[in-house]
Amino acid sequence: MQSTRSRRKMAPAAANGGESGDKLEQLLLSSSICNGEDLGPFVRKTFTSGRPETLLHNLRHFARSKESEIEEVCKAHYQDFILAVDDLRSLLSDVDSLKSSLYDSNSRLQSVAGPLLSSLDSFVEAQNVSKNVDLALQSVTSCIKLMELCSRANHHLSNGSFYMALKCLDSIENEFQDKTPSSNLKRMLERKIPEIRSHIERKISKEFGDWLVEIRVVSRNLGQLAIGQASAARQREEDLRIKQRQAEEQSRLSLRDCVYALEEEEDEGGEDNDGYSNGNNSLLGFDLTPLYRAFHIHQTLGLEDRFKQYYFENRKLQLTSDFQVSSMTPFLESHQTFFAQIAGFFIIEDRVLRTGGGLISKMEVENLWETAVSKMCSVLEDQFSRMQTANHLLLIKDYVSLLGVTLRTYGYPVDALLDVLSKHRDKYHELLLSDCQKQIAEALAADKFEQMLMKKEYEYSMNVLSFQLQTSDIIPAFPYVAPFSSTVPDCCRIVRSFIADSVSFMSYGGQLDFYDVVKKYLDRLLSEVLDGALLKLIGSSVHGVSQAMQVAANMAVLERACDFFFRHAAQLSGIPLRMAERGRRHFPLNKARDAAEDMLSGMLKTKGDGFMALIENVNWMTDEPVQGGNEYVNEVIIYLETLVSTAQQILPPQVLKRVLQDVLSHISEKIVGALLGDSVKRFNVNAIIGIDIDIRLLESFADNLAPLFSEGDANQLKNALAESRQLINLLLSNHPENFLNPVIRERSYNALDYRKVVTISEKLRDPSDRLFGTFGSRGAKQNTKKKSLDSLIKRLKDVS
Repeated sequence: MQSTRSRRKMAPAAANGGESGDKLEQLLLSSSICNGEDLGPFVRKTFTSGRPETLLHNLRHFARSKESEIEEVCKAHYQDFILAVDDLRSLLSDVDSLKSSLYDSNSRLQSVAGPLLSSLDSFVEAQNVSKNVDLALQSVTSCIKLMELCSRANHHLSNGSFYMALKCLDSIENEFQDKTPSSNLKRMLERKIPEIRSHIERKISKEFGDWLVEIRVVSRNLGQLAIGQASAARQREEDLRIKQRQAEEQSRLSLRDCVYALEEEEDEGGEDNDGYSNGNNSLLGFDLTPLYRAFHIHQTLGLEDRFKQYYFENRKLQLTSDFQVSSMTPFLESHQTFFAQIAGFFIIEDRVLRTGGGLISKMEVENLWETAVSKMCSVLEDQFSRMQTANHLLLIKDYVSLLGVTLRTYGYPVDALLDVLSKHRDKYHELLLSDCQKQIAEALAADKFEQMLMKKEYEYSMNVLSFQLQTSDIIPAFPYVAPFSSTVPDCCRIVRSFIADSVSFMSYGGQLDFYDVVKKYLDRLLSEVLDGALLKLIGSSVHGVSQAMQVAANMAVLERACDFFFRHAAQLSGIPLRMAERGRRHFPLNKARDAAEDMLSGMLKTKGDGFMALIENVNWMTDEPVQGGNEYVNEVIIYLETLVSTAQQILPPQVLKRVLQDVLSHISEKIVGALLGDSVKRFNVNAIIGIDIDIRLLESFADNLAPLFSEGDANQLKNALAESRQLINLLLSNHPENFLNPVIRERSYNALDYRKVVTISEKLRDPSDRLFGTFGSRGAKQNTKKKSLDSLIKRLKDVS
């Protein structure tokens, strides 16, 4: 410390000996060091000037100056340091006493804790043993539970309870696999659990595959049963409608009020339309349990989406296989199996959609149905185009309509199928018309043109009442001879069958009001087929008056039958009879009826012409009129009376009237023709009086038929002789010139042709020409009449 102070005292003396420049530089260096500035400029300046000693000197001087400051600080704290050292020395004795005390305490503690430590070691060792035992017990317990689960899983596997086995496997994986203390057991579990799951998947897939095979047979049986139930329901409806029609007919025909009630039997077995329960139906052998079980197992395995896809693809393949139509078997024989298979398929899919828990979606079922409808329509189009038998087409149509009714109850749209049926409506009816044409031709060819003999009441009911051909509600005595031949009921049966087949085809085809369609084809059957066949029969196979009369009688009966046909069609079509009667057309067999009556009239005219040929034996210049009529008219009347006595047994009055009217008109024409013909050169009044008697006999014949006809019809028969009657009246008139009066002519001579009047009047001779010679006492009057007649002839010639 003294050496330091001596150095500090010498420094100013040295400094005072330095130069003032060095002092300034020393101050700047000191200031820079105190301020922490960079000393680089001082170093560069020193080396530049070549005086590094100066810098070193200045640095040493600065260091000495700081030592002095440090010394002054130490001096300031010297006393405090001395006091601290004294305190430490006093504490040293306390520490020594504390040390000895601690040593004594430690010795006592060691002597006391030795036994305790040995006890503690024993406790710790026992505790470790206990923990090991507890861990061993836990491991054993865990292994026991694990083995129980494994045993339970094996039991479920052996019993086929795959879902419970999978739940056991899940429990093993979640609760035991990672915590199993045995590495061997853990490796065994890691290896066996996937194997067991694969085994379960294979087993359940096999069961599902077996179900897919079995369900195809079940689908066919199910479809047949469902369609059969629809057919039975339809038959019950038909039976109910038949009872209703019979009751309505009874009410319509009866003169008293008829009270009737229609009872409908309840369906057996309740109203369950499904035909199966949610899971299975023992009656049908229809079981969805294997499907739902497989779906549930795959859901448990986490393979739900894959199973859904697998199920859909397999069912789609089955449906595609069901679409195959065998070329070895006629479609008529296989169509029921074909459609029943498809119906059963979609009944099952409807059940799976509603109870399968999302196994198949509604859109997937709709896509399958659209595919099926398209294929069924294609098959129907192809098969219908090949069919040439109406009955075959009807059978398939009926089954397809039943298919539509069945599947519509499950919500499937069937309009496309019904459209195909409607599309082939015309073809069916054309085939049906062709079949009926053949049947009618066979029936007409077998006709013997003889009245039908019925010995029993059931024959009368079958051939007359069933077609409402009776003219009275009174059942006749048997044996009964009908006015018609066997052709009539045969043709009626054919037409009735046609109506039933037509209505059957149109029914349940989506069109509610189809009477107009049935009526259109019924009109064609009657007006084209039956009328044409009858015309052909009349033109080629009818020989003789008796056959022609029988045909005419048949036509009259068929006219009544046609009314029945249209009423029957209306009843089967389900429309009120008043609507059918309001829209009724003319008699559709009018051509055949007219041809039959014309043929009968023609034959009678031909036969009558044979008797009218006797008019050549008339003495046209007789001196006195022939009393009782000329020979020809007596023969004609005898023939007509014989004809009427026979014809009235089978011909209706109106038909007989029309035929007789035509025959009498022909006789009148023959009389006028005889007077007009070249064979008669002249005649006198006596001959005309004889002709007048002949006409009166014919008129008397017409009057005698009044009981058969109405008064108006009898007058029409007499009017058939109008031409000959008016001509004779004119020739015998005292004022023949009245023919020129338009009013009188229209009233009394409207049937006469003035040209014929001129020709015939010119042949009349007066008494001077041996005409009117027997009336000499009345010559003046005769001359007046002759003059009037001559004037008439002249004026008529002028007009012509």
